[in-house]
Amino acid sequence: MYTNMHSMGKKQEELEAMCHGGKTACPQDNCPPGLVDGVREQNGPPVIQEEAVRELLRRLDVHKSMGPDGIHPKVMRELADELVKPLSIIYQQFWLTGEVPDDWKLANVMLIHEKCGKDDPYNYRPVSLTSVPGKVMEQFILSAIMQHVQDGQGIRPSQHGFRRGRSCLTNLISFYDQVTSLVDAGMAVDVVYLDFSKAFDTVSHRTLLEKLAAQGLERSPLCWFKNWLDGQAQRVVVNGAASS
Repeated sequence: MYTNMHSMGKKQEELEAMCHGGKTACPQDNCPPGLVDGVREQNGPPVIQEEAVRELLRRLDVHKSMGPDGIHPKVMRELADELVKPLSIIYQQFWLTGEVPDDWKLANVMLIHEKCGKDDPYNYRPVSLTSVPGKVMEQFILSAIMQHVQDGQGIRPSQHGFRRGRSCLTNLISFYDQVTSLVDAGMAVDVVYLDFSKAFDTVSHRTLLEKLAAQGLERSPLCWFKNWLDGQAQRVVVNGAASS
């Protein structure tokens, strides 16, 4: 038990040291396309291109709600050409430093009624509304993480959930193909289905970060992700009134 606790503490110290000291390095072949300037020096810091920011701004859904900072996606989309340069500079700085504004960590939780009586809180589905500029930055971080994990084969080919181009249908086809092949070969097939209650809500942040670090994720997205997880706050908003 002592050995496990000591090992966990050592990993945490290494992660803290990585995010608060040293320089950012990003090997060119590990950096996601569209996020990195192709003419930068090898092993130099990534440069978030203006064109990539402009594309994300123009793809914003104007029918979505704004976050606690009051910045509506419609405004950002219509002013994309004016906002692209300053936002590129801001995103680049946050990428290099790992800094995450407090406004990006705050969420307005709206309660959506789903079924039965409105007096029962369990009949509501919570929806978190966060900063739109923050969500644009999250797309760059997500792209870096996904590109790295896929290049390093951190995600097994058998995983179909949360992967672009895959779905329940592709999972079913793969499963059906394997089962029929085994049955045709005269072999028995046992299937076990597991459903984890509140799976995402119970994921350990420290374990998640350690796994990403073990996969060799670059310092910049790893530190930004760590700082994004630290100090998360939320408030419930009902009829325009927010909880304290």
